[in-house]
Amino acid sequence: MLHASTGRRSSLAAAGSAIAQWLLRHERAFDHDTMRVMLLAWIGMFGLPLYYVIWTRFFPQPYENLWLRAVGTSLCVSLIIWLPAMPPRWQRVFAFVTVTYTLPFLFTFLYLMNHGSPVWSQSSLVALIILFHFNVRWALASSLVGSAIAAGAFALIGDAAFLVSRTVLEQVPISVFTVFVVSIAKVGRRMLAQEKLAGMAQGLASVSHELRTPLVSVDANVRGMARLLARGHEGCDPHALADALARIQFEVRHMNHMVDLFLLSATAVNRKLEPTEHVSMKDVVESVLRRYPFASQAQRDNVAIEVRGDFTFAGQYELCVVILLNLLRNSLKALHRAGKGRIRIIVDGTRQMPRLLFIDTGCGIAAAQLPNIFKRFYSYPPSTGSGIGLALCKEILDAWHASIRCVSRELAYTMFVLEFPTNIRLGARPAFCH
Repeated sequence: MLHASTGRRSSLAAAGSAIAQWLLRHERAFDHDTMRVMLLAWIGMFGLPLYYVIWTRFFPQPYENLWLRAVGTSLCVSLIIWLPAMPPRWQRVFAFVTVTYTLPFLFTFLYLMNHGSPVWSQSSLVALIILFHFNVRWALASSLVGSAIAAGAFALIGDAAFLVSRTVLEQVPISVFTVFVVSIAKVGRRMLAQEKLAGMAQGLASVSHELRTPLVSVDANVRGMARLLARGHEGCDPHALADALARIQFEVRHMNHMVDLFLLSATAVNRKLEPTEHVSMKDVVESVLRRYPFASQAQRDNVAIEVRGDFTFAGQYELCVVILLNLLRNSLKALHRAGKGRIRIIVDGTRQMPRLLFIDTGCGIAAAQLPNIFKRFYSYPPSTGSGIGLALCKEILDAWHASIRCVSRELAYTMFVLEFPTNIRLGARPAFCH
C-alpha cells in the first residue's frame, strides 16, 4: 500500500515537472494569454478524464458523458502538440475553439443535463472565473458562443422548458456578478501594474537625471585634461590639472553617494520598518553631514547645526540616514533654485516630545502644492525628482510612531518638523497593525 501511494506521488511529481519544463521551453514563443491557454490545455488533458472518474465512481452525478470529455481531452492534447507550429492567426482560432468547448460549452451543457445540481452550479462558476482570467472581450465572446451552443444542444435532446426554469434563471445574476467582479479585479491588477511601471519609470528618470550631470562634468574635465596634456610638459598648467582631477573626484563621490541613497531607499521599501534600535539624533545628523558630497565648502558652510539637547528614539539608524539625506538634498535644491538662502538643522530634545527642525530659506513651497508633497510619485516642479523621497520618509516615521509635517511660505522658507515619541518599545508596530 505504501509503495502504491509513493508511486502515485512520484507520478504526479513527474507530471508536474513535465508540465513546468514544457512551459519553460515555450514561454518565449508565446504571449501571456497564449501561455494561459497552454497551461489550461495541460490541466484539461489530465482534469477532464480524472473528473469523469470522480463524478461516476466516487460521487455519481445524474448525467455524465465520456465522449464529450474525450473530445475535450483530444482538443487539449492537439493544442499542446500543434499550437507551437501554427501561424499566429490559426493559433488564436484553435485556442478559441478549445477554450470555448472545454469551459463554457462543456460546463454549461453538463450543468443543464444535471438539472442545475449543486455540484454543476458551482463547477460552472469556477469555469466562468477561469475563463474571465483571459482578455475580457475574448472571454465574453467565448462565454456567449459556448453557452448558446450548449443551450441549443440541450433544447434538442432534453427538456427545453428547463432553460427558463427558476433553477437556471437564479444562476444568471450570480454568473453576471461573478463576471463583473473578476473583470473589476483584472482592471485593478492592470492599474496596479501600470502604477508600478510608472514608479519604475520615475525612479529610472530620477537616477538618469542625477547621474547624467556628474558624468557630463567628468567628461568635460577629462577632455580638458587631454588638451592640457597634448600641449606637452611646458604648456601643462599643474593648477588647472589639479582642479580638473579634484572636480572628477568630487563628481565620482557625488555619483557614489547618489547610488548609495537610491540603494538605501530601495532597501527601505522592502524591509521591515519597525524600530529595532535606539538612535541618537545628534549622531545621525553629524553622520549625514559627513557623508553628503557638498559641491563646495561654501555650500557646506550654508548648513548650520544647532543642538538644543540631544535625544534618542526608537528607530533604525540607516533608515534615519535615508530620511535626513532626502531632506538635506531637497533643501539644497531649494537653495539652488532660489539662488539664495541657508539651512538650519535644530536638534531639540528639551521638549516633552523631542523634535528635529529642518529649515531652509530657499524658494519655499506654494500653498497649493503643500498638501501633496508626501504623496508617492508627486514632485514639484515635475522634473525635480521621482516623488518617492518624502513619501518614503513619512512611511518610515509612521512605522516609528513619529510624525513629519511641513510649514512653508513661497519664496521665503520651508520648515520640516519631525517629532518623536519617547515611550516606544523596540519592535513595536503602529497602532493600525494591531
